[in-house]
Amino acid sequence: MFSKHIRSVQAITKYIRITEEIRLMHQNKKPKHVEKYYVDTLPGSCVKTFKFSDYDCIGFDLDNTVARYKIGAMMEMEYEILAKHMVQKGYSKKHLFKGIEKDFLLKGLIVDNDNGNVLKIAADGRILVATHGTKLLSDEEIQQYYPNFHWEPTDLFAKDPLHTWNGPYSEKMRTLLDYFDIVASLIYARAVDSIDEERGKPGTNYKIWPDLLEALQQMFNRDHFQQGKGVFFSKMKSSPEKYYHKCSEDLTNWLKSLKDNNKLLFLITGAYVDFASLTASTALGPNWKDYFDIIITYAKKPGFFTQERPFIGLNGYKETSPVYFEDLKVGGIYTHGNWKDLRKFLSKHSESQNPKFVYIGDNLIQDIYTPSVHSHCDTVAVCEELQAEGLNGHDSLHPDKPFLKSSIWGSYFQYKSYGTNWYQILKDHSKICVPSLEYIAKFPLKHEHQCII
Repeated sequence: MFSKHIRSVQAITKYIRITEEIRLMHQNKKPKHVEKYYVDTLPGSCVKTFKFSDYDCIGFDLDNTVARYKIGAMMEMEYEILAKHMVQKGYSKKHLFKGIEKDFLLKGLIVDNDNGNVLKIAADGRILVATHGTKLLSDEEIQQYYPNFHWEPTDLFAKDPLHTWNGPYSEKMRTLLDYFDIVASLIYARAVDSIDEERGKPGTNYKIWPDLLEALQQMFNRDHFQQGKGVFFSKMKSSPEKYYHKCSEDLTNWLKSLKDNNKLLFLITGAYVDFASLTASTALGPNWKDYFDIIITYAKKPGFFTQERPFIGLNGYKETSPVYFEDLKVGGIYTHGNWKDLRKFLSKHSESQNPKFVYIGDNLIQDIYTPSVHSHCDTVAVCEELQAEGLNGHDSLHPDKPFLKSSIWGSYFQYKSYGTNWYQILKDHSKICVPSLEYIAKFPLKHEHQCII
């Protein structure tokens, strides 16, 4: 088994090296030393292809999928809000009011709340990289906290990410999954630094996360949008051009072509309808609703795919009463809901007797793992780190590359010879992984995308 793994790694490395050399030749550059990323699918699976034309019902997440954010500007704003809140709770200005350290940031890091550590893990839960506060730990120091580089909560998380979503393990560890919360890793680490400085040495039994969770919940409190409270929504409303990219004509034409080819398009977003409307209208334009056959806001993923909450109707931005499957309307906008009834609705209105479904999103637990495992819905992952790291021939000139690529943590997809837990989810649960919908929109619907990440 081990020798088979080595052969697979060698084949993957060769593939990445060749694609990198091709990319450099196209840029008229001489190939230099190529870092070995073990992030392709294993030999045999990469001959598979994926076509959007094979699907009848195509779903989208909104944030960081249909709508792309100017990630750096948004993270800087979020850091400032969270830092001020934590200082008000009594944490040190000296540490928290430093400028944002971009290199400490990486999507998918895990907070160990008891020990004051931040972790990056492998597919089997192994601790690959760890810091105590902002201090990088050696392998020997890691094993003082986690014998044999393993910790029960992360081992359980690696087996089933939903196992630690709620309940007692959610109090021990928190996973920072997307561009709305990953700055919390730096806030948390600096709060640990401030406590250690006061104590005079590192300790245990850190209880920082409840204060940080309070800050996150206050920043994203859905009532604040309509009430004009809070900093986050106020800044997003007053300066949308600072925080959003507009969708290209290629993308809007691609969405139209899906509908022209009798595809049903649906939107499932965790954002409440008011913020979702701001986001979608800024990205797609004032007629954004016309692109979709049904829109679900405040869907509360991943529960949307595992539970049977009723849909709630809307009168403007105000929720009304439950809406049952039979009363869902084409062109309707709802909150809450569940996949089982949405699937029945889409099947009812599809021209196919046995429609095929695919959902596209960026959050690997909410949008990729859960639909794949619990709803038997195919998925496509959007991962901007593909471009930021320049993998699989993608141009690495991402405008927010300094916020997406870290020399402290290494690649989002791997560490030395280990694939990360996120790479494993991508490999096991997404049909393809792309840097953006804008990338997909460059191809015709019948284009055969290679199943590589």
